[in-house]
Amino acid sequence: MIDHPSKKTAPTRTVHTADALAWLSQNPSSGGISIITSLPDFSEIQGLTLAEWKTWFKNAAQLCLSSVPDTGVVIFFQTDIKVDGTWIDKGLLCQLAAMETGHELLWHKMVCKVAPGHATYARPGYSRMLCFSKGVRADLRKSTPDVLPLTGDTTWARGMGVEACKAACRFVLEHTHHRTILDPFCGHGTVLAVANALGLDAIGVELGGNRADKARRILLNENGSLEFAPRTPAAQE
Repeated sequence: MIDHPSKKTAPTRTVHTADALAWLSQNPSSGGISIITSLPDFSEIQGLTLAEWKTWFKNAAQLCLSSVPDTGVVIFFQTDIKVDGTWIDKGLLCQLAAMETGHELLWHKMVCKVAPGHATYARPGYSRMLCFSKGVRADLRKSTPDVLPLTGDTTWARGMGVEACKAACRFVLEHTHHRTILDPFCGHGTVLAVANALGLDAIGVELGGNRADKARRILLNENGSLEFAPRTPAAQE
């Protein structure tokens, strides 16, 4: 079980080097956790056909949704893909998963990756951010823009940018009592860094050892940019 101390002087961060789906299955949440994550792209899951990846993606989304209590939220940050001249709508896959688990869509934001009016070819010029919950409902008095003009600083092209992470973390702060963010596909750890900067505890899971190491060291500096602290000897999770 995931332990949640009631009060700390500073936000904590733990990064586990593990397979996300196995870790989620073996570590049921005891409450107080919301998820902010990006599920892996078709090109990142080796050995699957496109149809098999779609099934894998939907099952992974369902596991994320089922791992959060009704008082929390799950926020997916996903960029659609183009495969052999066809458009793969990841937002639809997330919503299909949510329909099967009984979660409601609270909001759906578009995050610009390039300025509007510019053509993109290999990948769409925006990402989707979708928020789901069973028990939480959005307070319309605290509404925020449906289109984010910038994703913010990021460590790689597919990463969730700082501004998108801030929007997601602030929703958790303003609409739930949860104070721990879990990213089961944390990559370089931008979600974790932003969560800590906003006073939230953070848990990351990452299969790649080098990426997990970066996720332990990534920081959000005073200028709103990402940087990595120097390596220090530490026990590997």
